[in-house]
Amino acid sequence: MNLSKKILIVGPAWVGDMVMAQSLFKTLKEQQADCVIDVLAPPWSMPLLQRMPEVNQAIALDVAHGKLGLRTRYRVGRQLRVNKYDQAIILPRSYKAALVPFFAKIPMRTGYRGEMRFGIVNNRLPLDREVLTQTVQRFTALAYHHELQKPPLVYQPSLTIDVANREWFIKDVGLKMNKPIIAFMPGAEYGEAKRWPTEYYRQLAEMLVSNGYRIWVLGSDKEQQLGTVICEGYEEDVINLCGKTKLEDVIDLLSIVHTAVSNDSGLMHIACAAGTKVIGIYGSSDPAYTPPLSDKAEVMYLNMSCSPCFQRTCQFEHLECLRNIKPVDVFKRIY
Repeated sequence: MNLSKKILIVGPAWVGDMVMAQSLFKTLKEQQADCVIDVLAPPWSMPLLQRMPEVNQAIALDVAHGKLGLRTRYRVGRQLRVNKYDQAIILPRSYKAALVPFFAKIPMRTGYRGEMRFGIVNNRLPLDREVLTQTVQRFTALAYHHELQKPPLVYQPSLTIDVANREWFIKDVGLKMNKPIIAFMPGAEYGEAKRWPTEYYRQLAEMLVSNGYRIWVLGSDKEQQLGTVICEGYEEDVINLCGKTKLEDVIDLLSIVHTAVSNDSGLMHIACAAGTKVIGIYGSSDPAYTPPLSDKAEVMYLNMSCSPCFQRTCQFEHLECLRNIKPVDVFKRIY
């Protein structure tokens, strides 16, 4: 008789959080190596979850961020009943995030207390913010069925690299590999208070190119203009790849760069999980709360009196928490 525990994880909605969720998956596999982990998550995250060997199946929940989507959640829940999961672990703390496991009739539905989820989440754990000070700790702690008195061991995320896809992309785009590569990730979905000034990336690129490096600027369609500003005037030493890559391509490309320079963003966490050296630049956010999870990562953070404010824009309109981190300071960490 197969006694493997079947677990459905309701995943988070942000790229960085989804990377950090792998620490939970690793912990569950450490507890029971043959457990089956399926992850219910937004469609964009399917390629990312496919690079996590702990995940048996990624299941897309196509509901717009912030929307209830009750009919869709009910339909998906009914469809998942056939899988006969033993447990659901719900990472988001919202009411709506717990609905699919409830509709799927999963007997144990684990999550933190929040948003009046009594009955919907029937294994409710208190969230002790003084013990669990990091997002990744809060995710990992849900592998246990009781409140923890100290932070759990956190396994660093590590994504599978597709070497064949990487080589195909490099050949297809015509990327030259005769110089060490520095990756720039100048975007941050949350807002400008998490974005190191674009002109600073431009100045850093000039320093690096003059010292024999080549730059790849990575990001989505939303960062194309940022990439254009950084790359203007360069033909082959500063390449704008924003909007030209799929998420899986970015994972593979980051695995071979010399260093990745990034704002506190989802791509920073992907770079860490791809195994590259990372310099994470923090402004309005807090590296103590969402640190880069890699022994090869460095944090640049000024810890000003107004930091962290967690605002999308600088309330004082000076953005000194980022502007006072100069390009030459970052260059010294690389060169």
